[in-house]
Amino acid sequence: MTERAAVILAAGQGTRMKSPIPKVLHKVGGRALIDHAIDAAQGAGCSRIVVVINNASPAVAAHVTARLGEGSTAVQDPPLGTGHAVMAAMGALAGFAGDIVVTYADGVLPSSAIAPLFELRAAGADVAVLGFETPSPGAFGRLVMGEGDALEKIVEAKDATSAELAITACNSGILAAPADRLFELLGKVGCDNAKGEYYLTDIVELARCGDLTVRAAFAPEDAFQAPNSQAELAEAEAAFQRRRRLELMEGGVTLVAPQTVSLSWDTQIGPGVLVEPYVVFAPGVTVETGAVIRSFSHLEGAVVHGGAIVGPYARLRPGADIGEEAHIGNFVEVKKVVVGKGAKANHLAYLGDGSVGAGANIGAGVIFCNYDGFDKFETHVGEGAFIGSDTALVAPVSVGAGAYTGSGSVITKDVSPDALALARGQQVEKPGWAAAFRARKLAETAQQKARKP
Repeated sequence: MTERAAVILAAGQGTRMKSPIPKVLHKVGGRALIDHAIDAAQGAGCSRIVVVINNASPAVAAHVTARLGEGSTAVQDPPLGTGHAVMAAMGALAGFAGDIVVTYADGVLPSSAIAPLFELRAAGADVAVLGFETPSPGAFGRLVMGEGDALEKIVEAKDATSAELAITACNSGILAAPADRLFELLGKVGCDNAKGEYYLTDIVELARCGDLTVRAAFAPEDAFQAPNSQAELAEAEAAFQRRRRLELMEGGVTLVAPQTVSLSWDTQIGPGVLVEPYVVFAPGVTVETGAVIRSFSHLEGAVVHGGAIVGPYARLRPGADIGEEAHIGNFVEVKKVVVGKGAKANHLAYLGDGSVGAGANIGAGVIFCNYDGFDKFETHVGEGAFIGSDTALVAPVSVGAGAYTGSGSVITKDVSPDALALARGQQVEKPGWAAAFRARKLAETAQQKARKP
C-alpha cells in the first residue's frame, strides 16, 4: 500500500468562538477538535501527520507536539489562504513520496469519510476531492460533476451561475493527491482574487488543464460538523451525541432515555448494559456486559465489570474499578479503588485510593481518609470484611479479611483478619439532664417575654 500522510489545517484564528481557548482546542465528546482530526487521519492509515498552525496559538503547538512529537507542526505566517497553508507543510514532509490528504482541524470528521479518497487514488485519480450532498448548500462551493465520479470544477457560491447555485453537491475542502503532484500544482496557484489569497481548491482547475484525472467521493453531510461559534459547537456536540447513542443502541445497549445520556469519544459500553436517564460518561469509561448504571451517576476514567450496579447518584472518578456484581449506591464516590466481586457500598461513602475485597460490605458514612494535605495514602479492606456505618479509615491502614469495624469508629491501625475493631469514645449518660435543660431554657424564654413592654 502506498504510504499515506495528512496535512491538517489548524491556522485559523477562530475569532467567532469569542473564547480565550483556541478554536481547535474546544471539545466535542470530551475530545479536542484537533484530536478528532488526528484520530481520523490515523484511522485512515496516515503514518505521517503535519498540523499547520499560526504563531498566535502556542497552546495548539504544545498540544500537537505532546501528542505527535517534535516536527509535527508547521507554521503559516502570514495566513494567505488554504493553498498557502498546505505549502507551509512542505518542509516538514520533505522526502515523503506517498499520498497526502489535506483535512481541517476544526471538525469531527470520521476516518471512514477519508478512506474513499485513498480508494480513488488507488484507482488512478491524480486528485481526489471529498464532497457532500445537502439540500441547503448556501455559501458552500459547488462540485460540478461530469460522467460518473469525474469532477469538472469547483465553483465558489459567489461566482456561481444560477444553474450552478442549484447544484446540491458541495465541496468539503478535503482532498488527496500524491505528494509531488500536490506541491507541484500548489506552486502554480496564484492569488489574483478578491482576498489576495492562495486557494487550495484552485489545484482542481490546474489539474484539469494539465490533463490530470480529478474525481470526487462523497460522505454524509453530518460528517462535516465544523463549528465556528459557541452555538455551532453546541450543535456539533448534539450531533456527536446522537450518533454515539445510536451506535450504542444498535450494539445492544439499553438507553432508557437516550437524549439525557452524555457520552464521550472513547466511551465503551457492552451489549446488555442498562443505562438509566441522566447519566454522564466522561472520558475513559468502560462498562461491561450486564452492568446497570442508574440515574444521575457520573463516571470518568472508570471500569465497571459485568453485573455490577452503579448508582443512582454515584460518582466514579479516575481509577475506579468496580468488580463483577459489586454495588456502588447513591451518593458513593470512588476514586482509584479496586472494588472486588460482589462487594457493596450502597450509600453515602467516600472510597479513595486502595482496594475493597470481594464480598466486603461498606456501611453508610464510611470514609477512606486518604489525604493529609500533601500526600495520598492507601486503604485496603479484605475479602468479606464488614465496615460499620460512619467508620473513618485513616490511611495507610488495612482491614483484614472477614474483620469487622464498629460503627462510628476511627480506625488508625491495621485490623487483623476476623477481628472486631472498636475505636470510639466512651459513652457517658447523665440522668435527667435533658429535662432539666428544657426547663431552664423555657424559664429563660418566659422571663425575656415578661420584660418586653
